[in-house]
Amino acid sequence: MSPASAMLRVQINRFVEEAITMRFVTAAAFALLALSGQALAGASSANFATPAPDPDTKSMSRAQVREYAAKGCQVSQAKLMSTAPEELRSPCNCYAGKTVNGMTTAELQFFREKSYFDDTTRAKALAAIDACKLKRPI
Repeated sequence: MSPASAMLRVQINRFVEEAITMRFVTAAAFALLALSGQALAGASSANFATPAPDPDTKSMSRAQVREYAAKGCQVSQAKLMSTAPEELRSPCNCYAGKTVNGMTTAELQFFREKSYFDDTTRAKALAAIDACKLKRPI
């Protein structure tokens, strides 16, 4: 075999090795992308467990639920707006009043049992946030 054909054979072997390596690297990259997509899908909010109910909400009256919602509003809005919770008393009372007064008996019972608003009440709460000039948390 001539030196030129030996050199060509070495170059072909290197090319084949590099091609195999590139295929392996590409396959590994695709596998990692596929796995990371599954991990991100698994981290969606729909997969989180529901929070444990607050035992205090089980026997709350409508007025107590309104007060509970107003206090929660003050804490969360203070963080969103970087202000003192006391400054948000009036708009949060507006929010809690509109939300809780608009709840049906079934929605109120759901809140008492679960300690969070159901989907229909959540829609009412978002409308109340807008009407009372508060910042949407979502």
